[in-house]
Amino acid sequence: MKLRSRHLLGLEETTASEIKLILDTAESFREIIERPIKKVPTLRGVTVLNLFYEPSTRTRISFELAEKRLSADTINFSRALSSVTKGESLKDTVKNIEALKINMIVVRHASTGAPYFLTQCTGSNIINAGDGRHEHPTQALLDMFTIRRKYGRLEGLRVVLVGDVKHSRVIRSNIWGLKTMGASVAICGPSTLLPYEVEEFGVDVYTHLDEAMDGADVVNVMRIQLERQQAGLFPSMREYTRLFCVTKERLKLLNKNYTIMHPGPMNRGVEITSEVADSSSSVILEQVTNGQAVRMAVLYLLSGKQREE
Repeated sequence: MKLRSRHLLGLEETTASEIKLILDTAESFREIIERPIKKVPTLRGVTVLNLFYEPSTRTRISFELAEKRLSADTINFSRALSSVTKGESLKDTVKNIEALKINMIVVRHASTGAPYFLTQCTGSNIINAGDGRHEHPTQALLDMFTIRRKYGRLEGLRVVLVGDVKHSRVIRSNIWGLKTMGASVAICGPSTLLPYEVEEFGVDVYTHLDEAMDGADVVNVMRIQLERQQAGLFPSMREYTRLFCVTKERLKLLNKNYTIMHPGPMNRGVEITSEVADSSSSVILEQVTNGQAVRMAVLYLLSGKQREE
């Protein structure tokens, strides 16, 4: 079994068998990062470019660690210190770097479709680390991996995605991935933060948090993305917190053995309280650890090394 594409651009077209392959492969890499020596020679000789045009902490560090633990050579691109500030285009930037014999590119970009564009003008394997409002596939994969490790399955679970649905690429990738794997998915947020095409998602839609959380197994909380919003989408941050913050009191609505998730960065006291984020049912830090294993699996499967073994 192998992935159909040389690239990972999103989960909307990814099959259940492909997602299962990635998650199963991540299990073996999860064991590696628990060892005293967290390094294997799997991608020795492979050069990976981390091409981040947007700020990132967790995703960038996670990919860089995943690459180094697979023994790949890593190059980190900084937009602020590059010729982009002199007007160089994305295509020219990548073509010039690729001339240095790059094998794989991990790209984060504010423009939807930037990873796909790179597949049309380079010969490298492209991994989408977040493009505009489109998708963030490895975040959704690590979320699913974390859920599956706790429950042993994804099928039949009730997962609620709460927050800024309109601007969240993480929510979109989670919707496609979770639906493909048989989970029951609901989204919840202010009506002004729901996309116009929300009916096309094929999920349950709520504008009242208590209704959405009732009977759920997993609540994945997303932040308000002020950097991508226009003003006036909700009255005030205080009003949003009152209506949509996941609090200890609201946890009573969930099923037993519930799980609280957040992809970060968290705005404590806005979309989630500290006592919920730090509770025993929270797997937020486990998501970060699992992200390494999932990204190691994606790099390995796309590199072609699997076919060489």
